[in-house]
Amino acid sequence: MRDWWLRTLLVLQRPRPVFVALRDDSKEAVGDRSEQVLLVVWLAGIAGVLTTGAAATLLDNNDYDGLLVAIWAFIAGGIYGIFGYFIVGALLYGAVRALGSQGSYRRARHVLAFAAVPIAISLVLWPVKLALYGGDWFRAGGSDTGLGGAAFDLLTYAFFVWAAVLLVIGVRSVHGWTWGRAFAACLFALAAPIVAGLLLSSL
Repeated sequence: MRDWWLRTLLVLQRPRPVFVALRDDSKEAVGDRSEQVLLVVWLAGIAGVLTTGAAATLLDNNDYDGLLVAIWAFIAGGIYGIFGYFIVGALLYGAVRALGSQGSYRRARHVLAFAAVPIAISLVLWPVKLALYGGDWFRAGGSDTGLGGAAFDLLTYAFFVWAAVLLVIGVRSVHGWTWGRAFAACLFALAAPIVAGLLLSSL
């Protein structure tokens, strides 16, 4: 189990050995990495839900304060993360199966989870955002709407792009495929979630 905690961080530096280790889909191996998968999925869900239009206007509602925003982010983020884990995982599984994979749905979900580590790590931006702009991140038309806010948005999107790149590396490493084949599978799996995310962020 300790090895998988190390691999959770190592995936940011040397992703290929981490994803190759996911080829072991035995019950023992899956149990050893289950806590890491849950943590990454939950944190990535929180990071994801904080980018939505709903989060950007929470404090426009007088019923919300800082504590309720934190509780909302934790609960909604968990739901968001688990939903993405199973739905996007199913899309990824369908895509790799269509391209010849014999792997399991569970392994496809685990590849997705470890690829999402950069999204989970993107939460480190939030203490800086809050220190600079306070609750304006959760209000429409706050002080975060200028160049500084746009810079933070670009940094956040960079973490999501990093995760997408890791997913391609993960699919290629687990299956021993070419870059083109791995990219095609990931493109199919991510197309619908990306469109859905763009729609949610505009709400």
